[in-house]
Amino acid sequence: MVEPRLPQSTVRFVDNYCRAYQHLFSNVRSFEAFTSLHLGLVGPLPRKSLPAIAKAVGLPNDQVLHHFLTHSPWQVEAVRYQRLSLILEQIQQQPIVLVLDDTGDREKGKTTDYVDRQYIGNVGKVDNGMVSVNAYGVLGDLTFPLLFKVFKPRRRLKVEDVYQTKLQLAQQIIQELLEFGFCFSLVLADSFYGESHPFLDVLDELKLPWIMAIRSNHGVWMPKEAEVSYSAWQAFERVFANGETETRYIQEIIFGRRFEWRYWTLTNDPVVLPANSTWMVMSHLPSKQDQAEFIGNLYGLRTWIEYGFKQCKNELGWADYRLTHYEQIERWWEMVSSVYLMVSLQFYGFGAQPPGILDEGQRDLLTRLQQHPDWQEAKGWKRRFNNVQLLVQPFIFFCLLQPWMRLFDISTLERGFAKLIRIINAFPGWSPLTPSAPMQHFSSA
Repeated sequence: MVEPRLPQSTVRFVDNYCRAYQHLFSNVRSFEAFTSLHLGLVGPLPRKSLPAIAKAVGLPNDQVLHHFLTHSPWQVEAVRYQRLSLILEQIQQQPIVLVLDDTGDREKGKTTDYVDRQYIGNVGKVDNGMVSVNAYGVLGDLTFPLLFKVFKPRRRLKVEDVYQTKLQLAQQIIQELLEFGFCFSLVLADSFYGESHPFLDVLDELKLPWIMAIRSNHGVWMPKEAEVSYSAWQAFERVFANGETETRYIQEIIFGRRFEWRYWTLTNDPVVLPANSTWMVMSHLPSKQDQAEFIGNLYGLRTWIEYGFKQCKNELGWADYRLTHYEQIERWWEMVSSVYLMVSLQFYGFGAQPPGILDEGQRDLLTRLQQHPDWQEAKGWKRRFNNVQLLVQPFIFFCLLQPWMRLFDISTLERGFAKLIRIINAFPGWSPLTPSAPMQHFSSA
């Protein structure tokens, strides 16, 4: 019989976040693999392949990580439930902006589940690949993933599958999040959703305010005697995620008379109307928000969030899996979503101030860490990700250099790394508002 033991420690802020999930794993190796993936996915690696992650976190090979994603007895639904619960705990009943988007990545061949020729948003054309519908939340200047559902093309359905359109998947996501306890101040999506009246009717039935992109040739039924009119262009200051502003212009399009669904054109040049910076949108908002100065900045959230979210997914290796069964790919995507949340929570959680749980010594250490020349003000996910990568560098570089240190006795180098890692591990990072259970001895190794 194998003696129960504690999991091996890595970087403290990673271990502290992962501890919130420890009760979901029945054996220590699974939990260690869970932690190793969180550490490796934030590491400074060009591709987040399992062999590269294994080397970066000090594993002899990637077999443990591969087994964790393919055969380890943990439930992806339980991890997702815990992740969403952590988000709800952190936002403390604040309404959030919900952004819906479908994303796809090219795949070769047809051996991977649900790969087919279909429109791939990342490449902007029909290609061979896999597509998912994603929902993510926005609170302040931070984004965080909520739910994802894979789109299953008719030609690739399995016997047990039921065909659902992307719009049906999006509706299902919204219903599940509402039932989970999330509240939405606004729903944003692109023209694929904006051109679907049944989808918009569902949002109206749920009393959710929304702004949707629409196509430039969007049609509206009008009486024969009615005419289309346009308001004067109105300038407004578009406020970006980094706090910078830019003058933009908005004009309302009135089809005969105003209805609850209103129509707008947004641009940075009302004379030329450049194609790459001019958008048509439709809105259904409470009357106090249904004004030109609100519409421009509210819809603008979708543009930079969509760009930022896809950039973040690329940083974390959303498409770097080398798996063929969707049940395994779903596990990988859930790991990426969890790591995305871990980064969003670091340093200040979803707030703008350092967390109150830090004692004076930890605050002093954070101040010292911020003096690193590459440290960035922790405003926005990308900057937090930069800082998280700085914190894991010593541990990962130590792991990568260990083969050399086994060949050559350089004890001073090893002691130096150990000291630097101890210093950084004095910073606890984010911890849940409800304290996690102490690190447990697992029943088997």
